[in-house]
Amino acid sequence: MNEMLKLENQLCFPLYACAKEVVRRYTPLLEPLGLTYTQYIAMMVMWEHKSISVRDMGKLLFLDSGTLTPMLKKMEKAGWITRKRSERDERMVMLSITERGEQLQEKAVEVPSKMAGCVTLESDEAMQLYTLLHKMMKTFQSR
Repeated sequence: MNEMLKLENQLCFPLYACAKEVVRRYTPLLEPLGLTYTQYIAMMVMWEHKSISVRDMGKLLFLDSGTLTPMLKKMEKAGWITRKRSERDERMVMLSITERGEQLQEKAVEVPSKMAGCVTLESDEAMQLYTLLHKMMKTFQSR
């Protein structure tokens, strides 16, 4: 068998398995807030930016509009964000956080520390992993 086709020799597999497990561990922390993991990371963008275009959010989250649009509609229905066409460019949809969305941040503040308890990396190892993953993401963005 070709060595390159062995699962144990694939970088993609541990990345996939870890990502899947991380999202699974987030689920019980986010369910009381009414958030999915993808909605949670979208809300993190909203908490930071307050107002952003759908296009820019998609770039930040590596999500296309086909994935974002239905999710954003649900988030708007929940009262966390508003969606409005840009007055400057009608093709652009702008997102704004609502007061209810801001209040959700107060409920979510403990999620990162609770998640940190699920990871058994030392802080320097976690920082090294973070740096390497962001390096990979930048490579994907430039292509």
